[in-house]
Amino acid sequence: MKDPDHGEKPSESGASAAGRSYGSKLGPRNGKGKRKRRKSSASPSAIASQSGSAGVAGRPAGENEAEPARKRKRRRRSKSAKQQAVVASAPQGSNAQLVEPSLGERKGHKRSKKARHRRGLQGRPLTSGERQPTQQRAADGGNARSGSSASNGQTAAQQRSGQRGEQPRSPYVAASEPPAPLYAALDLGTNNCRLLIAQPTRPGQFRVVDAFSRIVRLGEGLGASGRLSDEAMERAVEALKICASKLGARAIRRSRLIATEAARAAENGESFLERVARETGLDLEIINRETEARLAVSGCSSLVDRETRSVVLFDIGGGSSEIAVIRIGDSRSNRLANHITHWTSLPVGVVTLSERHGGQHVTPASFEAMVNEVEGMLARFDSPPVEALANGASGSGFHLIGTSGTVTTLAGVHLDLPRYDRRRVDGLWLTDDEVSAMQARLLSWDFNARAANPCIGPDRADLVLAGCAILEAIRRRWPSTRMRVADRGLREGLLTDMMADDGAWRRSRPRRHQRGANAGSQEGNKA
Repeated sequence: MKDPDHGEKPSESGASAAGRSYGSKLGPRNGKGKRKRRKSSASPSAIASQSGSAGVAGRPAGENEAEPARKRKRRRRSKSAKQQAVVASAPQGSNAQLVEPSLGERKGHKRSKKARHRRGLQGRPLTSGERQPTQQRAADGGNARSGSSASNGQTAAQQRSGQRGEQPRSPYVAASEPPAPLYAALDLGTNNCRLLIAQPTRPGQFRVVDAFSRIVRLGEGLGASGRLSDEAMERAVEALKICASKLGARAIRRSRLIATEAARAAENGESFLERVARETGLDLEIINRETEARLAVSGCSSLVDRETRSVVLFDIGGGSSEIAVIRIGDSRSNRLANHITHWTSLPVGVVTLSERHGGQHVTPASFEAMVNEVEGMLARFDSPPVEALANGASGSGFHLIGTSGTVTTLAGVHLDLPRYDRRRVDGLWLTDDEVSAMQARLLSWDFNARAANPCIGPDRADLVLAGCAILEAIRRRWPSTRMRVADRGLREGLLTDMMADDGAWRRSRPRRHQRGANAGSQEGNKA
């Protein structure tokens, strides 16, 4: 049997050559020639010549005939005494405490040629302590492999290679290889301010380097006054200052900073962005609703099932909700946004809907009123019926994808997470019955119970049921047996488009560079 560290492992029978060489290091042999063997049957003349008198063949004729046997016993006792002396004199924890004589030493078996010349399996002289017993290796916990001498457990091959240990090699990174570029995306929405800094990795994927998210409620009171309030703008500016410091601390190759429905619908939206540029140095652009819908689709391209032929993707925001009908067919493009056939942007979100119907105390009647309002908006959207989207009667080729705080909250409550965990939520499949059960569960809670849930919190407790009403209207328009949850949105879409436009995934980036230079970074979202 082969021992991975020391060649052949000595067996209990001692029949292998390794076992014999292993025992030869205890001390010199008695005599230089072959060991004399005791003959089982001796002639009477031979016995008589030894004892001086005749006797029976095979038995000692007198008392002196037992002398060879006594000499052998004395030699064995002397060897045993020498071994005990070696063990007693050895330092504590050394290998000499566990060394036992081989069968060749105990029973006088004939040694092999290699053992007689004290050579190992590789033809090199054996050194004291080169083999380490199994018990000692287990007690050392594997530290013997990292030692610098043979007494610490190195093999002869390690000695010949310059005392090399078995430490893992650091990945080679060429000095001329450029570092991976950084891209940044900022989304200032009606309810949140989000920043994402990432670098491309494998095709279609990127690694998150830094992220920031804060609830600012920029659209608070916008539905009633048509303007952004001073308090809301102040909260947004403070959050954007943090984003500016994060962006200034890194060498960003390309960035895109956008503002959505709140800045788009407010009368003072343009003046607010001018203030942001003066106080933070960030130039934000207001995107239209079509661009917002395409970005939402681009960020979720990896969540479309391979067997899927059509998808309805929706993004429930704070001030608007974007819906896109995607029909893939037989030819699938690298950009999912190229397969959009119909899209719409509803002028309603969780903030505006909760302000109109109340978000703290929601009854089944008020919840149904919110659903009916959204259904009226969807009725004006000209899109193919669900029968044309589904593949056959089972509808296996069609499903929903939801990307919003509402959908991720439902997933977290469904999983009973003690704390929200994006890794468990992003990409989760929910059946139609599970979504209905979660909506009914949230509707049965009062405001305090929703605020106490770790996946909701007090900041979203008055908004989550308004989002559920928008989701229910979408599910009634496009019934589906399953829905996939996406904890991603416009930022991921911005990063995906920028990296694709720059050809960041077409360049052959060595995998060693990615593992070595960025080993401490966390693998991020899949585009």
